Amino acid sequence: MRALLSMALCLLLALPAAAQDTPAPSNPDRAATGGAQTLDDILARQRGEPVDDSFRRDATGGDDAAGMAGQLGTLGGASDAEVWRALRYGLDDVKVSSGGPEARVLIQDGGMSWLAFREGPLATYGAYLLGVTIALLALFFLIRGRIRIDGEKTGRTVTRFQSIERFGHWLMAGSFIVLAITGLVVLFGRMVVIPLLGHEAFSTIAVASKWVHNNIAWAFMLGLVMVFFMWVLHNVPNRTDLKWLAVGGGIFTKGVHPPAKKFNAGQKMIFWATIVFGASISASGLSLLFPFELPMFAKTFAILNDTGLPQAVGFGVLPEILAPHEEMQLATLWHSIMAFVLTAIILAHIYIGSVGMEGAFDAMGSGEVEEQWAREHHGLWLEELQQKGHAPDPGPNRTKAGTPAE
Repeated sequence: MRALLSMALCLLLALPAAAQDTPAPSNPDRAATGGAQTLDDILARQRGEPVDDSFRRDATGGDDAAGMAGQLGTLGGASDAEVWRALRYGLDDVKVSSGGPEARVLIQDGGMSWLAFREGPLATYGAYLLGVTIALLALFFLIRGRIRIDGEKTGRTVTRFQSIERFGHWLMAGSFIVLAITGLVVLFGRMVVIPLLGHEAFSTIAVASKWVHNNIAWAFMLGLVMVFFMWVLHNVPNRTDLKWLAVGGGIFTKGVHPPAKKFNAGQKMIFWATIVFGASISASGLSLLFPFELPMFAKTFAILNDTGLPQAVGFGVLPEILAPHEEMQLATLWHSIMAFVLTAIILAHIYIGSVGMEGAFDAMGSGEVEEQWAREHHGLWLEELQQKGHAPDPGPNRTKAGTPAE
C-alpha cells in the first residue's frame, strides 16, 4: 500500500514540475507597471501556462528591507511590498511560539495548483474512468449476455451468507453508493448542476451533499471493519485461485466452471481492493475532517523518504513539513483519486452481482442460493459444507439441511 501511495503521490508532485519544464514565455517589459505583474501574467496563469515569478520571488528587499519585527511589530510599523513577498515565498526570520515549523507558513498559495489539478486532470480522467467502465460493462453484457445456471436446478438452497454478514455488506455497500453520489456532486456540481438547475439549487444540493458525505462516512468505515474481520480468512489467496484465473473464472466461456471455495479469485481481488482503497479513502477522509489533529501526508512522506523509494524513482526527498492547508490540498486529491478507482471496481462488482449473473444477487439478498449455482461457481465450498453436514439433503423434498420443503 505504501508503494502504491508513493507512486500516486509522486505523480501528483511531478505534475507541477512537468509544467515547469515547458519553456516559459519571455519576461515582458514591466516598466509601465513599476515592476508589478502584468495582464499577460494573469491571463497566462488562468490558462495554466507557466509564469516566471522571479520578479517577485527575488524582490524581497534583501539587506535594504527592514526586519520582520520592524515592519510587523506590535505597534504596527510601516510595511512595504517586499515584506509581503517575503512572507509568501518564505523568510528565515519569521518566529512562532507554538505550532511547529509549519506554523511559519503565513501565506500558502498552493491552492491555485490544487484547483488546476482538481478541475483539470482529476475531473477529466476520473470521468473517463467511470464512463469507460460503464461502456465496457454494457459491451460485455451485449456480447456475453447474462451468465445462466447451466445445470438443472435442484430446488434446494444453501445458506451462503448469514444475517450479520449481509448486514455488514449492505452497511458498507449502501453507504459507499451514497458517498460516491455526493462526492461526484461536490466535484462536478459547478460544471453539471449549475447549468441544469441554477445556482440556488446547486447551493442547496451542495450543502446537503457535504453534510451527508461527512456523516455517512462513519457507516462506511464501520462496514469496512466488519467485512474485513468476517471474511479476511476466506480471502487468503491459494493455488485454486490460479486455476480460476487460468480460465477467466468461466465468465467468458459458457459451461466452464473452475473450482472455487467460498470466494473465488475474482471476488478476492475485489475484496482486497475494497479493503486497501477503502482504508486509504477512510484515512484521507479522516484527515480532511480533522486536518489539525490528523495530518496524513507529512508523516507518510517521512516514512517513504526512509525507504528511499521516492529518491530511487527520481523525485528526491519528499517534503516532511507541510502547513495544514497543504495537507488538506493533498488529502482532497488523494481522496478523490482513490474514490474514482474504487468506484470503477465497485461498478463491475455491482454488475456481476445483479444483471450479470443469474442467482448471484440471492447470496446477499436472502442469503440463500440455489444448490446448482453453488456447485457451478463455488464447488469446493459446497463440498466442504456437505462434509460438515451443512449442505442440503439431496432428497427432492428438502430445501436445505433439516428444513422441509414448503
